[in-house]
Amino acid sequence: MKTTTLINRNLTRLFAAFAFMTAPIAGTSAQTAEEDLDAKYATELLKPQTVAPDFALKSAEGKTVKLSDYKGRYVVLDFWASWCPDCRKDAPAVVNLSRQYKKKGVEFVGVSFDTDKDAWMKAVKTFGMDYTHVSELKRMKEAKVSKAYHINWIPSLYLIGPDGKVVLSTVMSSKLADALARIFPDCAE
Repeated sequence: MKTTTLINRNLTRLFAAFAFMTAPIAGTSAQTAEEDLDAKYATELLKPQTVAPDFALKSAEGKTVKLSDYKGRYVVLDFWASWCPDCRKDAPAVVNLSRQYKKKGVEFVGVSFDTDKDAWMKAVKTFGMDYTHVSELKRMKEAKVSKAYHINWIPSLYLIGPDGKVVLSTVMSSKLADALARIFPDCAE
């Protein structure tokens, strides 16, 4: 009986010590999994103030789309693929941002790493991605645009400024939302 009481008392102390050591310090916030994503997956993306590489990619309709066509406007590049679970999960947030900031002239361009055009178009339709979409119809590791933008994880998002320079590179749509809200405070929800 004495041994059981002693063990229980020690376990209680151990749990209390663990809770104290893992609690956030006053004045700081606990690190969230979301905060870790860029540190883990966006480390090689182009940094802010880097000139965004121009590209010429085909839309599903065969039209050539160039980043330089959008000079003078904010552009969001959404690197994704229909087969990517995280991309599918993030698609509604990106679609909402595109609709919210369209009235401010922000252009969204989806850059797909699908190799199957039908799967690509089906996903565009399913998610209501009513903005420009382009693809080389090559896998991420084989696509020239992927190499130019240092894409090693999808979804990856870039916000390009009117001057053609990177404003933000992230794998998190919430950071894109924050950046757009800072630029267009009258449009933020």
